[in-house]
Amino acid sequence: MSAPVNPQVIGEHIRRLRSDRGLSVRAFAARTGFSPSFISQLENGQVSPSLGSLQKIAEALGVTLGEFFVAAETGEEPLIVRLQDRRRLDSTWTDAHIEALGAMARSRRLEPVLVIFGPGGKSGPHPHAPAAEEFAFIIRGEVTLTLADEENVMVAGDAVTLPPQAPRLWENRSRQTAEILIVSSRTPI
Repeated sequence: MSAPVNPQVIGEHIRRLRSDRGLSVRAFAARTGFSPSFISQLENGQVSPSLGSLQKIAEALGVTLGEFFVAAETGEEPLIVRLQDRRRLDSTWTDAHIEALGAMARSRRLEPVLVIFGPGGKSGPHPHAPAAEEFAFIIRGEVTLTLADEENVMVAGDAVTLPPQAPRLWENRSRQTAEILIVSSRTPI
């Protein structure tokens, strides 16, 4: 089983990145569209963010989603990531779990993650528009992808390539767990 990433570690990393950029909580909140109280709770490890929230935060900080997994990793970059060694972020309020499937080093061009949505789970309360191009493959279950105000029901075996900046919302409206492989492109640092 994958090891969960402590929300406290993620929160501290977000605070460090925000501070390094000279942003106050209020200025950072304005940049992300979240309330200052949410940012404060997040930085103190009191809440776990949704996939959409994490992507907005990453973009506001000028980093990628993988940055939050890198914060939890230590040692060398593995070529093979074993099931028991995966890093996992849990978002209890959206019933989504995000697992890093590869080394999330800043030098990598691809960020593969497994997103697991419980029944009723979704990527966030509102559509999010990542800066990166994404490829998604439905491994198990059924999900609804809202893209440009159009709902698309996708089932196991379906795939989609999503352009950068296209607002999207993933939602599991079924009674079964759904799993999606998402691979995001990025420019290595």
